[in-house]
Amino acid sequence: MKTGTTALTAQWTTWVPVVAAVALALGWGRELSAFSVALVGVCLIGAVLAAVHHAEVVAHRAGEPFGSLVLAVAVTVIEVGLIVTLMAGGGSKASSYARDTVFAAVMITCNGIVGLSVLVSALRSRVAVFHAEGSGGALATVCTLATMTLVLPTFTTGAPGPEFTGAQLAFAAVSSLVLYGVFVAVQTVRHRDYFLPVTRDGAPSDPEEHAELPTVREACWSLGLLVVALVAVVGDAKLVSPSIEGGVESAGLPQAVVGVLIALMVLAPETLAAVRAARRDRMQTSLNLAYGSAMASIGLTIPAIALASVWLSGPLVLGLGATHMVLLTLTAVVSALTVVPGRATLLQGSVHLVIFAAFVFLSFSP
Repeated sequence: MKTGTTALTAQWTTWVPVVAAVALALGWGRELSAFSVALVGVCLIGAVLAAVHHAEVVAHRAGEPFGSLVLAVAVTVIEVGLIVTLMAGGGSKASSYARDTVFAAVMITCNGIVGLSVLVSALRSRVAVFHAEGSGGALATVCTLATMTLVLPTFTTGAPGPEFTGAQLAFAAVSSLVLYGVFVAVQTVRHRDYFLPVTRDGAPSDPEEHAELPTVREACWSLGLLVVALVAVVGDAKLVSPSIEGGVESAGLPQAVVGVLIALMVLAPETLAAVRAARRDRMQTSLNLAYGSAMASIGLTIPAIALASVWLSGPLVLGLGATHMVLLTLTAVVSALTVVPGRATLLQGSVHLVIFAAFVFLSFSP
């Protein structure tokens, strides 16, 4: 009979990060053919999936809501790496990559993931149940971060265009980190019970529903593979970024599509994890994943991009246009109406998915 670690090494999530790292080493500094780019792209997607899997193993060992936090931070590290690598090689046309990717992440998490999770949970149990206190606080944090970093630059007058001045960018970055840090403290220490799954009658969900905890050795093994996968993701993204940009340009699509593609790729595993939780009547876990990822995408990505802008050439465009501000406002209002009651139905899930569909459609056809 195989031990836990032996069984772990037999899984694809063990060898995929290694293969992706090998592809990075072989392709670094070389001009890749179309076939090579396709292979690296496959390795990149596999490394993203493997990274989130290993983050989930570590998170399971740590317990909820620490699990959602680990997943959110892991996804954000990947996102930051992809944005920085694309901005470093994209020139002036890459000035809005950070804005487009962060906004896409907010729309995907607050509408796509939330809507799909509510839909799945409501179809299974008629009503999706969660903590209004915890989810409401998370939503308020997301809305504040999004407004400070993506809306205000459109209206400030210190710099030309939808940009922050250096001092404004520094203030936004520090404020984002502080607000995210306060939320993490509330989520994991002071009001941890607000972020634990509940049953339909409001009682705490049975922790025995979880699968068997991984051993310390398995968790450490996954932590090491997580690091390898993250390095591979960032490096492989650098290798395929010229092809991504070239494909979008040759298709005549808006440059914002690049940011949407990045966010969709990075958050796909997070979406699967949230849907799995919703199918097990653990809607609070789904919301922790959705809003936690949105917060991390803003609260960690914007400070990292602000720091990277010190050596990256060109402007940093953060302000949203009118269409996206309308979608963000609609998302905030609908999300508040969904979260405040602590219960959601098929209708709320459908509304969120329609808003998400509108965002995707308008990204490709503005």
